Formats: sequence, C-alpha cells, structure tokens
Amino acid sequence: MTPPEAPEDGKNHPGDMPPAASVCAPDTLTILKKRSDFLKAARARRQGTSSMMVQARKRAPDEGAGIRVGFTCSKKVGNAVARNRAKRRLREAARAVLPSQGKDGWDYVLIGRAEATAVRPFEGLLDDLRYAVRKVHGPRK
Repeated sequence: MTPPEAPEDGKNHPGDMPPAASVCAPDTLTILKKRSDFLKAARARRQGTSSMMVQARKRAPDEGAGIRVGFTCSKKVGNAVARNRAKRRLREAARAVLPSQGKDGWDYVLIGRAEATAVRPFEGLLDDLRYAVRKVHGPRK
C-alpha cells in the first residue's frame, strides 16, 4: 500500500499537494505549549519511574476538558539529537497509553531521564507510563 500523499499512479503531478491534515485517527490528546501550564503541573502530583518523571494535575473546570500532555528533556539527557529522540519516544508512549488510562480534565507532563528514556525498550517505556499514571491517580499517602 502506498502512503496517502503518494499519487495513485506513482507519477509526480505538478500542483498536487499532500493532505494538509494527518490521515491518522484524530488525537484525543492536546499538546501543552505554554510555560505557565508546565509550571502548574510542576507544582502538582508527580511520580518517577526508571525511564521518566510524570507530573500531573487536575485542571479547574473553567480551563477546558480533555487530556493535555507536554514533553520536556533537559540538557542532561544529551545533545539536541538525543533530547529530540527521547521526546519522540515519550510522545509515542503518551499516544498509546493516555487515551485509555489518562483522565479527562488532567494535564500530564512527561520528563525524559538521562541515559534511560532513549535506550529503554519501548514496552518498558509503556509499562513505566502506565505505572506512573496509576500511581498519580491513586490515593495520596
């Protein structure tokens, strides 16, 4: 099967544009972009795992609905290539786990760890995120 932006006949036609939107299923996650949202999450609940730190907070009712998620990696993770690779892996883990395990009206920030996020097997990364979300939503001690 050819990618959706490839012409049916396999030939390049001048003026043909690839689709502007993704042809994948629409994401149920909204990406955090404002620094203030990251800071609010930093003051809320957090749970560390071997491959990442997860910060989560319940938003006020007037802040909107849905699951919002942000990603960050400090320079301790490595150079720009290493940080971007770690964030890509965190993004894919969030897409796989948060729609089913995250709660509506919550913000999640996933923070990459040096020498762990980029090299941990992907199934382990998913398990770590599931564990962290379960702990964040569990009763406080």
